[in-house]
Amino acid sequence: MSQSKRAELIRKALMLFYRNGFHATGMDLVARETGVSKTSIYKHFRTKEELILAVLRLRDENFRNWLYRRMEELADTPKGQLLAMFDALGEWFREDNFKGCMFIKASAEFQEHDHAINAQAYAHKQLLVDHFEALARQAGLPDPHVSARQLLILKEGAIVIAAMSHTDISAKEAKRIAEGLLA
Repeated sequence: MSQSKRAELIRKALMLFYRNGFHATGMDLVARETGVSKTSIYKHFRTKEELILAVLRLRDENFRNWLYRRMEELADTPKGQLLAMFDALGEWFREDNFKGCMFIKASAEFQEHDHAINAQAYAHKQLLVDHFEALARQAGLPDPHVSARQLLILKEGAIVIAAMSHTDISAKEAKRIAEGLLA
């Protein structure tokens, strides 16, 4: 399998896992939906979990690139970007294919703290905190780490409520709370 075919397999598997969940998506379905035989899949990924880890790495890269870019497009100050995160989330929540956070789902399906998939999901959240902390520091907030953690909690809660309610209201509500935290 060429690198481009491998990348296409990971991209298509990402859509399947996001739509159906990790445990509910069997390798037969992955093979059928991607057009790649199970034999070929297993030549590149020894286990389904290895494929899931590759999917999570791609999702992490795609999501963070999108989120950071949108925050920068929506605001030109560090504090403004932190608040703009919730506007970007609201846009995501309104997308037809919004199904919540893939990393929250991964940690829910692979709950053991030492499981590689759980660790990969948490690593994504830590990268977000690091970015938020850098922005909070640039904004001159008194405790950038605490502010970053609070914003992450607001972000995650907004995502869960949006997935459950099928509305974008939680993004607006979280932004109002964030304004108070950052005041």
